[in-house]
Amino acid sequence: MTITEQLKSLLPEIYLDENGYEYCIQPENGLTEEEISSISRRLPTGQLPADIKELLRFTRGFEFNAVIEITFDGIGQFGFENLFPHSVQLAHDGLGNFWILDINSKGQWGKVFYVSHDPAVVVVHSHSLSQFLEHIDEYGKFPVQSNLYHIHEKTVFDVWRVHQGFMVLEDARHTDDQALSNFALSLPDNYLIADLRHKPAGAGFAWGRHNPELDGTVKCPDELIWGIPRKSGQNFFTKLFRRSGDKTIKLV
Repeated sequence: MTITEQLKSLLPEIYLDENGYEYCIQPENGLTEEEISSISRRLPTGQLPADIKELLRFTRGFEFNAVIEITFDGIGQFGFENLFPHSVQLAHDGLGNFWILDINSKGQWGKVFYVSHDPAVVVVHSHSLSQFLEHIDEYGKFPVQSNLYHIHEKTVFDVWRVHQGFMVLEDARHTDDQALSNFALSLPDNYLIADLRHKPAGAGFAWGRHNPELDGTVKCPDELIWGIPRKSGQNFFTKLFRRSGDKTIKLV
C-alpha cells in the first residue's frame, strides 16, 4: 500500500472529539506539477521520492480534529537546521513544539521526531511517515492511550529528567561502530553524543540540557547521530516560536 492509498483508506473514518462531536480527516488540495518542482529544489538531491510526489498530487496535507493540521509540503520550514538540516515540518501545536520528518543527504524520507521546547528534548515519534499516519489515526480513536498523547504528555519529561540520551565522547570514539567512531573523532573534546539510529519510539535526548541555543550542534549527514557541545546559558527559543502558528493542540 502506498502512502497515498493509506491516507485514502482513513478518509471514511469518523472520530469523536472530547465533547462528543464527530470529525474526520479533511484533505486539502494537492499541489500542481510546478509547485512540486519548486519544493523538490529544496531537497539535497533536488528530487522527491515517487511515492511522495503521488501523495502531494493528491493533497498537500489535511486538518484533523479542527486543531491539528498535518502538512506534507513543509520542507525546510523547521527553524533549527543544526538538529535537522533537511526536514519536513509535519505539524506544530502553536506552543513551540513540532513533529519533524528527517530527510538524509540522499533525499530519503526517514523517521518522524517530536521536538519539544519545554522540556527541550527530541523524541523518536514514528519510524516512517506511514507509521505517523497510523499514530494520527490511533490518536483519533484512542486519544489518551495513543502514542502521540503519551509522548506529548509523559515521554518528554522522562527524557528530560531520567533518560537524557547522551554518551561520553571518548566512549563513542573507541567503539567498534565505525560510523559513530568516525563522527565522534571529528568533534572537539567538549562534545557529547546522542545516537538515535536504532532506538524505538519514545527514545530521545535532552538537547536543552547542555546547550539550549544549539550553538555548535552538529548532525552526522546520513545518520541519526548528533554532537552537542556542553555550554552554559539560558533557554532561547526565538527560532522555534517564529515558526509556530496560532493553532494549539489540546490533548485529552
